[in-house]
Amino acid sequence: MDDAASAAPAESTAGAPTSESPSTPMAAGDVKEACERFNELWAEYAATAGNDPKAYDEIYLASEEAKETVSGDLRGLFAALSLIAVDHAVVAGSGGQPEQSSKDAIRDAVFANAGACTAEGVTLTL
Repeated sequence: MDDAASAAPAESTAGAPTSESPSTPMAAGDVKEACERFNELWAEYAATAGNDPKAYDEIYLASEEAKETVSGDLRGLFAALSLIAVDHAVVAGSGGQPEQSSKDAIRDAVFANAGACTAEGVTLTL
């Protein structure tokens, strides 16, 4: 495994950040768009009838798609939304609620990203 890790830098262009690199800072517009997208998906989640698993599945899929377009803490924001949506989809038929751990994850992710989003003029909503 050490051989593969030491070979990786030789394969990449020296000093050139890649779009896949988690340490590559996102452009300000990208952060703003991601924050706005989260708010849109959260509004859809909040407006979903508690007994509609297909709607929660759609939010899950949209969150997973959005997660692939961002990096850093913003990935966690969409991952948490995916988690709560799929968790809610599982219990939707019985009228249940998502696990407390899913609720905690979304809250923590919003707090972790609030500063970056606010700096771009977007207030994250829950």
